[in-house]
Amino acid sequence: MASIRRSFPPSHRPGLLSAPPLPPSPPRCLLMMGAFLPRHPRNTSRRSSWRRPLLRFLLFFLLGFLLGLSPFAELDDSGLRPHDFSFHDDVGPPRRDLAALVRSRPREIEIVQPEGLVAEELEARKEEEGPLEPDPGPLRKLLIVVTPTYDRALQACYLSRLGQTLRLVPPPLLWIVVEMNAPSMETARLLRRTGVMYRHLVCKKNSTHIKDRGVHQRNTALEHIERHRLDGIVYFADDDNIYSLELFERMREIRRFGTWPVAMLAQSKNKAILEGPVCNGSQVIGWQTNEKSKKLQRFHVVMSGFAFNSTILWDPKRWHRLTSNAIRQLDTVKEGFQETTFIEQIVEDESQMEGLPYNCARIMNWHLRLAARNLVYPEGWQVSRDLDVVIPLK
Repeated sequence: MASIRRSFPPSHRPGLLSAPPLPPSPPRCLLMMGAFLPRHPRNTSRRSSWRRPLLRFLLFFLLGFLLGLSPFAELDDSGLRPHDFSFHDDVGPPRRDLAALVRSRPREIEIVQPEGLVAEELEARKEEEGPLEPDPGPLRKLLIVVTPTYDRALQACYLSRLGQTLRLVPPPLLWIVVEMNAPSMETARLLRRTGVMYRHLVCKKNSTHIKDRGVHQRNTALEHIERHRLDGIVYFADDDNIYSLELFERMREIRRFGTWPVAMLAQSKNKAILEGPVCNGSQVIGWQTNEKSKKLQRFHVVMSGFAFNSTILWDPKRWHRLTSNAIRQLDTVKEGFQETTFIEQIVEDESQMEGLPYNCARIMNWHLRLAARNLVYPEGWQVSRDLDVVIPLK
């Protein structure tokens, strides 16, 4: 028969007296509990991978915290007393390079004038910088220059010359260039290169039965000004005339209607004649002309010899006009009478005119009539082949 023997430690054997066993310590309890937990192989590489960055983080955090507290450790407690924050005059003499000192009372400022070397430096700086620029004067009036043009041999020459003249005129200035039927690429390219603010318009009028294309081109510009209510001085400047800069400067003095004499080269091209007003100061008292065919005109003015306020076109109440009909040039009148019939729609008589310049004693633009007829010019204003060499280079 098999027997089961149970072994006891010597302290628990029956028949032996011994002291009761001591309770185990807490660390030993933890070790005993860990003996019954499932065991896994230790991963030393994973534990070492996060311990080192953690130690570095704690080290740098501790250094930063100590460095952040170091400025406050140098402050003196005696310098933070409330009574030292008051501003008194017994603190010391003011600095000479300060412009103002703030006193204890609110909104009270004492201005200290610079003395000694500071004043000398300011005077020297003023002499170096020179006098101050004057304040800009009143805004100039807008000049609206209307130019009808068409394809011909000297078109590029005329437009370039007029564009360079308008470029020298102080702004604001708007150049309205009107062509017939369709815009040309050559004209558009030239206008872009002038550097002048412009608008390129096209007159859609059928030119088959038109006596004077310029009349309809100017009417197209007048419709544009009236529709957009442009406020300025309107001037009809043909591209084949010559203009001085003084003319555009004088135009800005016009209130309603201004006129001046124009020098014209006669058809025979051997003499020049004057066409325009005779003035006493700025008052128009008569007219001068040498052409018998124009003696029946009411006003002896050429197209480039007058300018007017654009508000007359779209604001008749301001000028007390009796009719609100649109002001346009007429193509049905006799040749040479377009100017006078147009002016009669703007003014009633010479009392509403202004003569420019004083006494109308100076010529400011010229009409030379140098247009070349029956002259062949290259398409697109460009030469398609090389020119023949007349004198070879040596």
